[in-house]
Amino acid sequence: MRGPLYWADMSGYDFKNIEQHWQSYWDRHKTFRAISPREEGFDPEKPKFYVLDMFPYPSGVGLHVGHPLGYIATDIYSRYKRMRGFNVLHPMGFDAFGLPAEQFAVEHGVHPRITTEKNIQNMVRQLKRLGLSYDWDRAVATTDVEYYKWTQWIFLQLFNSWFDPAENRARPIAELVQLLEAEELYVDFNGELVNNPAEGLEGIQGDPIGVRKWYELDRTERQELLDSYRLAYIAEVPVNWCPALGTVLANEEVTNDGRSERGNHPVYQRPLKQWMLRITSYAERLGDDLELVEWPEPIKLMQRNWIGRSEGALVEFPLEGDEADSLISVFTTRPDTLFGATYMVLAPEHPLVEQITTVEQRGPVRQYQQQAAKRTDMERQAEGKTKTGVFTGAYAINPVNQERVPIWIADYVLITYGTGAIMAVPGHDHRDFEFAKQFDLPIHRVVAPSEEAADEPLDEAFAATGVSVNSAHGDLDLNGLPTDEAKRVITDWLEENGQGRAKVQYKLRDWLFSRQRYWGEPFPILHGPDGEIVPVSEDELPVELPEMEDFRPHGSDDPDAPPKPPLGRAPESWRVVERDGVRYERELNTMPQWAGSCWYYLRFCDPRNEDRFVDPKAEQHWMVSNNAKGQPHHGGVDLYVGGAEHAVLHLLYARFWHKVLHDLGHISTPEPFGRLFNQGYIQAYAYQDERGMYVDATKIEETDGQYFYEGKPVTRTLGKMGKSLKNAISPDEMCDKYGCDTLRLYEMYMGPLEASKPWETRDIVGLHRFLQKVWRNFVTEDGNIKVVETPADETLKRALHRTIKRVSDDVERLSFNTAIAGLIELNKQLTPLETVPREVAQPLVLMLSPLAPHIAAELWRRMNCETEIAHEDWPSYDPAMLVEDEIEIAVQVMGKLRARLKVPADADEETIKAMAMSEETVAQQLEGKTVRKVIFVPKKLVNIVAN
Repeated sequence: MRGPLYWADMSGYDFKNIEQHWQSYWDRHKTFRAISPREEGFDPEKPKFYVLDMFPYPSGVGLHVGHPLGYIATDIYSRYKRMRGFNVLHPMGFDAFGLPAEQFAVEHGVHPRITTEKNIQNMVRQLKRLGLSYDWDRAVATTDVEYYKWTQWIFLQLFNSWFDPAENRARPIAELVQLLEAEELYVDFNGELVNNPAEGLEGIQGDPIGVRKWYELDRTERQELLDSYRLAYIAEVPVNWCPALGTVLANEEVTNDGRSERGNHPVYQRPLKQWMLRITSYAERLGDDLELVEWPEPIKLMQRNWIGRSEGALVEFPLEGDEADSLISVFTTRPDTLFGATYMVLAPEHPLVEQITTVEQRGPVRQYQQQAAKRTDMERQAEGKTKTGVFTGAYAINPVNQERVPIWIADYVLITYGTGAIMAVPGHDHRDFEFAKQFDLPIHRVVAPSEEAADEPLDEAFAATGVSVNSAHGDLDLNGLPTDEAKRVITDWLEENGQGRAKVQYKLRDWLFSRQRYWGEPFPILHGPDGEIVPVSEDELPVELPEMEDFRPHGSDDPDAPPKPPLGRAPESWRVVERDGVRYERELNTMPQWAGSCWYYLRFCDPRNEDRFVDPKAEQHWMVSNNAKGQPHHGGVDLYVGGAEHAVLHLLYARFWHKVLHDLGHISTPEPFGRLFNQGYIQAYAYQDERGMYVDATKIEETDGQYFYEGKPVTRTLGKMGKSLKNAISPDEMCDKYGCDTLRLYEMYMGPLEASKPWETRDIVGLHRFLQKVWRNFVTEDGNIKVVETPADETLKRALHRTIKRVSDDVERLSFNTAIAGLIELNKQLTPLETVPREVAQPLVLMLSPLAPHIAAELWRRMNCETEIAHEDWPSYDPAMLVEDEIEIAVQVMGKLRARLKVPADADEETIKAMAMSEETVAQQLEGKTVRKVIFVPKKLVNIVAN
């Protein structure tokens, strides 16, 4: 069937030649090609299964043995599902844009495309050496021009869409224009969309009052209105600005010390005009739809916490004095504590600060604002930070008791969260309590465990629920009401008196989508005269990155220096576009690394399509499947495996893009990932010298339990394997020494897939010996196969069928360590045999195939099986063979074991007791004694009590 294998002596387990041969064979024959609709060989009757690994980043260092943990697991499951008759899509690609590649290129003076493609080639080599059954013809990288063309196209879908709250979905911006032109929507004088205010009111004649019609807006006003509703828009927002790197950084790229994760440079808060994505419009759906997917509960919780849904009230605090017409809006989840609000705090950036600050306080306020601007949000929110702030000199009026409330500014309040203002209730909020103590501000108790505790002093904030106390004024009396009821009463009162309303608020902020980098996707946007923003037409995509010799960001020590994106130095022929005699300049920022990884799973369905981002039939085939109840899954990818470090941002961003594309009718499912599984980490010992610096773990010597590096003592700790801890172990090294089948088995045998576990190189030997034993059980020393047609005996048959059930169940639930243990036990039963019955040999090799595919493929060929093992049917078991004819019962006399008894499996209790009593050794123990009691434990033991 396949011709001669190789020239090496095959009497021993020559894993190097075996693995090299089969990897080459699979590559040549495209064994693991996934077939989509419209392609030759597609079988519409075959169910699909989409297994996906989280998009890896192609590091120049390459893989260490911790990286493939999830890849091996998904490969095993993919091979298993193919053998179960599924059309399996199991692709691989690379998330290759971003800051690390650009910085590496800058440091080494090499274009990032060169280094990125070199890193990808090395990673592909390493992955192929692990025998992973990816469909390599579907491989993509986010840096491929033909890929990021469609990333740009998706950005245009966002730019040309708005979120309709009435329908709770995205719609094309053209439909908003139609609603305005048809006068189904109007514009109020704040620039907000409103329905016809006269709708439902009889007797109203003439045009509506207090609103403007579309035709009344000039060209600039129309653009500003549409831009204020687009899902992709430009806004001036406070950002993490790193002048040394010359770029904006995401929160996750900034350390708790307010420095860049890469390079350890200072990071400052400053306002900049940036592209934003209106993910906040989807906050409710992003939270609610977590119920639609099969994800680990801790991951769902992390997403819900990031979204931060809060129910409460929006309260309006009037300003005192000349500013009495102005209001400070405050959102609170505890409106029942309004009587305890003794001061207010505005974020230093709040627009009202300049307006309300008194002349006497202007100097201290401005100085504090300058200090706060240097701190990142993470620094300002750090636990345990001493509270700082400055009084503005202004006062507001508490709407429930008309008391004057001093207004402060403090950096623990963020302009990016809520309204940028809080009512401070120090008696019932820990941060407010600390602030009040710091500045000697009043602290009032308005909630207590019981009414009797109303006058008890507060040594710390009482943040729990209870009953309202000291909370009555005029027609409003909350005293004695439980917290939940008090919330309802006060909210109703605020609405009736026009001083507030019920509100649901989210912590989620809009997605900052600009980076001042070269190595990223260019925006398909042109900037024209007078601030006009024009999208590039779809037929002009892709907007390719220009070739540039100097692609370095413009670094600076000055935090106030203006951003100078590298694309600002691109040739004018790229930067400037003329249309109808008007000069436009391209957007000079690039998209963040998250952009390409938001939708790669869709491109894998149809990676070579030049006309669409994905063909509808291919998308429907690979993304739509049925759940256990026969109903369509809400999520498309059937199994998504990756680390928990992507629990929030990547998953949240991908879900957002997916929902927009679903709303616009481009894809079929409301969620991208139906089932999510987080694998654990492989840990390794790391060693630090007396300076606390990590040293090369491979050069450590151990003497009497002490560890030494170059003769000097070091300390040992267990940590995540990686470059930074200098404890990485290359998979190439393990494959050279033991073979990749051994490495695959060891990584799966270390423990449950979801658990983190320590790497011990010496333990890998045990799995290598197992494969050697399998080989010896099947192949003689002179290279002949030991498999015969002679039937297996009853005991071996039963062991086989028990193993098939066990391994099938274990693989189905990703419990690969116990599946391997089952195969080890079955193989042990073959060891005493001179020959192996085919009816046992073939199922064993089939079960071994997903886990150790190379040795299994070789043994399958040597058994003269003419089919491709990768597409063979998974073995089935006979339930009747799982039923035991006999069971063994321990027989005890006075708690001491006296015999072991074989009894029929279906024997009843009385029969088993009688057999135990008549057993010769037991009868001798009972001679001359009176049986007082016989204890029977089904299928385990009989204990006879006698004296």
